[in-house]
Formats: sequence, C-alpha cells, structure tokens
Amino acid sequence: MKKRWMYSLIILIPLLTFNACAPDQAQPTPAVGQPPAVEMAEVVVYFFDENRFAAGTEPYEVGVVRQIHPDAFLPRLAAQAYFDGPTDEEKAQGLTAVLSECTGFTDFRIEEGVAHIWLEGPCTSGGSTYTIAQPLMKTLRQFDEIDFIKLYDAQGRTEQPALRTDSIPFVLEP
Repeated sequence: MKKRWMYSLIILIPLLTFNACAPDQAQPTPAVGQPPAVEMAEVVVYFFDENRFAAGTEPYEVGVVRQIHPDAFLPRLAAQAYFDGPTDEEKAQGLTAVLSECTGFTDFRIEEGVAHIWLEGPCTSGGSTYTIAQPLMKTLRQFDEIDFIKLYDAQGRTEQPALRTDSIPFVLEP
C-alpha cells in the first residue's frame, strides 16, 4: 500500500508541476496595437498680422496654437515653430513670419532665466522698426523659465550681452 501511495506521488508531482507552469488558457493575450496616446502640450506662436498693421491696430502679433510633445524643450520648439511659419490657412488670414532675412537659429539656451538665441543668416532690419525680434520675443515670453531674451547675430553679437535685460543685435536696429 505504501508503495502504491509513493508511486502515485511520483506521478502526481510532475503532473501538478507541469500544470502550474503551463500558460493559463483563460488569460487573454495582449493586443498588439498603438502605444498609449500622449497628451500634447500647447504653445502659442505669434505671427505678424498684416491686416492689423494696415489698420494701425496694435498689437500687430496674433497668437496661434501649436501642439508639441510635452517631453520636448518647449521654448526651443516654439522658436522653431516661428521659423516654420504660419500654415496656409493662417497665411490666408494675413499672418506672416517676419524673418528680417534670418534663416533660423544655430543655438538656443536658457541660463539663469535668460534665453540666448543665436540667429543665422544675414539678419537685417532693412530700416524697419518692426523686425523678427518682436514676434519671436513675444512667442518666448509665455515660458515661466524665461525672464529675459537675448538675440545674437550670426557673429555672436548683441547690444547688451552682460546686463539682465532683453537685447537684440545691432543689425536689427532701424
């Protein structure tokens, strides 16, 4: 009798172990699909409104919303969105990116509350009192981490490099 009991245990133990390790057929297999949706961050990009300017109605900038991934460096991408310009629909409404012949920027940093942006291209005011500085600075002012904005020309020059104040390069003066 003891032998039969022992043989039964020898047979039952591996069966129980095998069943415990076998996948549970009741468990659903995970569906292969898209990753969970990420809630995008909204930033406002300000463009020059030709209609407001023609009517003499300030402010001359109108903000439009852009969706940006929340893990991105939002101020930099907001500046890039400015250089990307308005959509065709926004252009049809009279919005434009005043670039003052700047073609983009080579570097963007925020240090101790001061945004430093190195513009590229010839950059010139062309004698105008309204330049890229106004809408670009307005776009960047929405970020709490930015207290002052310094724009530099392609040679790395700005009017007030050391002071804690906004500054533009001489080439953007009228």
